[in-house]
Amino acid sequence: MRPDHEVVVIGAGFAGIGASIRLTDAGIDDHVLLEEGDDVGGTWYWNQYPGVAVDIPSFSYQFSFERRTDWSRVYASGKELYAYARECAEKYRVRERIRFGVRVEAAAFDDDAAVWRLQTGGGNEVTARFVIGATGVFSQPKPPDIPGLERFGGVTVHTARWDPELDLAGKRVAIIGTGASAVQVIPAIAPVVEHLTVFQRTPIWCLPKPDRPIPGLARRLMRLPLGDLAGRLASQAFVEATFPLPLHFGAVLPFSKLAERSGRAHLRQQVRDPVLRKKLTPAYAVGCKRPGFHNRYLATFNRSNVELETDPIERITKTGIRTKEGTLHRAEALILATGFRLFDDANPPFVVRGAGGVDLASWWDENRLQAYEGVSVPGFPNFFTVLGPYGYNGASYFTLIETQTRHILRVLRRARKQGATRVEVRREANERYFRSMLARRGTQIVWQDSCSLANSYYFDKHGDVPFRPSPTLETIWRSARFDLDDYRFEDVAA
Repeated sequence: MRPDHEVVVIGAGFAGIGASIRLTDAGIDDHVLLEEGDDVGGTWYWNQYPGVAVDIPSFSYQFSFERRTDWSRVYASGKELYAYARECAEKYRVRERIRFGVRVEAAAFDDDAAVWRLQTGGGNEVTARFVIGATGVFSQPKPPDIPGLERFGGVTVHTARWDPELDLAGKRVAIIGTGASAVQVIPAIAPVVEHLTVFQRTPIWCLPKPDRPIPGLARRLMRLPLGDLAGRLASQAFVEATFPLPLHFGAVLPFSKLAERSGRAHLRQQVRDPVLRKKLTPAYAVGCKRPGFHNRYLATFNRSNVELETDPIERITKTGIRTKEGTLHRAEALILATGFRLFDDANPPFVVRGAGGVDLASWWDENRLQAYEGVSVPGFPNFFTVLGPYGYNGASYFTLIETQTRHILRVLRRARKQGATRVEVRREANERYFRSMLARRGTQIVWQDSCSLANSYYFDKHGDVPFRPSPTLETIWRSARFDLDDYRFEDVAA
C-alpha cells in the first residue's frame, strides 16, 4: 500500500523542528509533524512557569546552523527560547508541515504493508512508511502519588501545565518538589506570595549560575566573521566540562569533589541559618542527580515568608498539606514541581507495537532499556527515536538532536537508494552496542554508593542509567561513521 506520508515526525519541539529541517535538506519532502499542542516549542511551549530559563549557556542551546548573536542573557529565558523555536519553524517552513492539536495515542507496525499505523485522538489514523519519535522528555508531567491530591480545595497546577492567568499575589502557596523546575519558580514567586511552604524530599545541589545580561559590545563582536563561532566553541567546552565529563568520568576524575566544594561555598554564602543550611545540604555526590543552577534559590529560604518542610507528606487535605508528624500547612494554591515521566514506558508517551505486535514498553521491561546508538530497537522496523535509551550523553539537547537526526538521515538515504521499504537494526548490532554501554559504567559518577540517597530520575526501574557514557565528540563521530550494515534493508514487495 502507499502510506499517507513517507515520514511522520511525532512532536514539534526542537527535536521535531530539527528533524524536519534535515528531512527537507535530504529531499524527503513527503513528511508531516504531528503535535499535541497548539504551537511549536515542545518543552518551552509546555513549561511557562515564572522564572523558567535554560540551564546551559544560550550559545550552546541552539542549532549549529542557526546561531543567534542577540540573546539577551548568557542563559536565555523560556520566553526567548519559545520565540527562537517559532522563528526556526517559520524560517525553515516547518510550520506549514505541522498538524497542531493532534495527539498520537498508539502506533502499530503493519507487517504485510511495511507501514506504521498511527492512531490519533478522535479515532483517526495516519499511515507512514517511517516514523521519527521526537517527543522529548520535559513535556509529560508526573503528578505525585500522594493521598488526597484530588481533594485539595484550592488551585492545583503542575509547572509543566502552568496557567498564565494564575495570580499568586497575597496567597498562601505550597510547592511540592525541589528539583530543577522548583529551583527556578521558588525565587520568582516568593516575593509576591503571602507565605510559601516548600516540601522537600531530597535536597538538590544548587551551584552558582554565571548568568548576566550580554552587553552590546559582545553582541557586536559576535557579528564579526567567526565571532559567533568562537563564542559557541567556548560555550560548548564549558558545557562539556560541567556535565558530560563529570557524569561519565566523575568516578575516576575529581570533577564531583570540585563541584561539591563550590556547592558548599554557595550554601554558606547564601543561607544564614546553620540548621536550615544543613537541611538544604545533599548527602550524595554532585552528579548523582540533575543539579540546579541559580543565584537566588538558596537565599530565598532566608525570607520570613518562606518555610522549608522536610517532614514527609502524609496526605493532602481540602485546606492544605498534612505531614506525618501531624503538622497541617494551610494553602490556597498548590504547585506540583514533581518532574516528568521520562524513561520506561513514558518515552514515547504512547503505545508502540512493532513487528508481530510486540509492545515496546513490554520489550523494554523484559530486556531492559536499550536502543542501538540511542535510535533504533530490533523488532521495531522503520521506527527511530531522537531520545532513545543510551542516546543522550548530557550535553546540549541541540547536539543530541543534530547527531541523532544525522544517524536517521543516513539510514533513510540508504533505504531510498536501495528501494527498501523495511529497515530494521540487526539484533547482534544492538546487543553489541548495549554491551559496550554497560562496560563503561565503572567511570560514571552515578555508581558511587552515595547516589543511592539521591532519589534520582537517572535510574530506571531496572536500576540502569540509560545515559550514553561518551564524550560529545565521540557521539558526533559515531553518528557519521556507524556501519550502515548494522541495519537490514529489505523491499517487502520484492
